[in-house]
Amino acid sequence: MDIRFDGRAVLVTGVVRGIGRALVRGFAEAGATVWAADIEADLLDALPDEMPAELRPRIHPRRCDVTDPVALASLVDEIEAASTSDAVDVAVHAAGGVCGRFRTPIELVTDEDWRAIQAVNVDGAFNLARAVVPGMKSAGKGRIVVISSRAGLGVSRTGVQSYGTAKAAQIGLVRQLAAELGPFGITVNSVAPGFMPTSPDYVKQWEAEGPEVQARHVESVAMRRLGRPEDIANATLFLASDQAEWITGQTLAVTGGP
Repeated sequence: MDIRFDGRAVLVTGVVRGIGRALVRGFAEAGATVWAADIEADLLDALPDEMPAELRPRIHPRRCDVTDPVALASLVDEIEAASTSDAVDVAVHAAGGVCGRFRTPIELVTDEDWRAIQAVNVDGAFNLARAVVPGMKSAGKGRIVVISSRAGLGVSRTGVQSYGTAKAAQIGLVRQLAAELGPFGITVNSVAPGFMPTSPDYVKQWEAEGPEVQARHVESVAMRRLGRPEDIANATLFLASDQAEWITGQTLAVTGGP
C-alpha cells in the first residue's frame, strides 16, 4: 500500500515536538505541503531546519493558538488560498496535553487548571474542525484526524481529571462530526496513543516514577516497548489517506497491545 499526499494541503497543530513533529515529517515525506501550527514560536521557527533538506520547501510553520478561533480561521484562509483544491485537504489536531498540570485532588483543582486543558484539547479540536469544514464541503471531500489518547477510553495514567475528560470528549466529538459530515465526503477519525514520554510534562512524569515502575509499565505492554511518535504518525497517515475513505467515526488505539 503506497500512501501518498502529493498536491495535498495538510494542516497539523501542536507540531514542535513528539507526535506533532513526526506527523509533519511523515506527511512531508509522503509529498504533502504541510502547514505546521504551534503556539511556541521559538521552537516552531527552527522546525524546518531540523528536517531533511529535501522536505523543507514543503513545510510552512505558522504560529497559531488553537484556542483562538479567529486566528485559526485566518490560518485556514491562508492555506485555502494556496491549495490546489481551495481547501485544507487534511487537518490533524495534535495540540493538547496536560498543559503543565499534574495529579491533584479534585478539591484542589482550580477553574483555571480545569479550563486550560479543556481549551487546548476540546475547544482546539472543535475550532479546527469548524474552520476547515466549509472548504472541505465545497471540495466534496476531506480528512479530519484528532490525536486523542487511551486516557479517553479508560482512566488517565496522568491522574489529571481534566485531561481524561477532555480526551473522552474528543472521541465523542469525532463520532458526532463523522455522522454529520459523512454525506459531504468528509471522514473524521481519532488516533488514541498509549503513554509515551515525548513532551516535557510526560518526561517529568516518567522520570518521577523511577526504574521499577517504568519496568512494570513496559512489561504491561504486549509489544514490550514504549510507543514512538512514528507509530502514531503511521496510523494517522493511513486514516488521512484515500485508502481509508470508508472509515469514519472510529478511534484507533495505538498502544502496543489490546
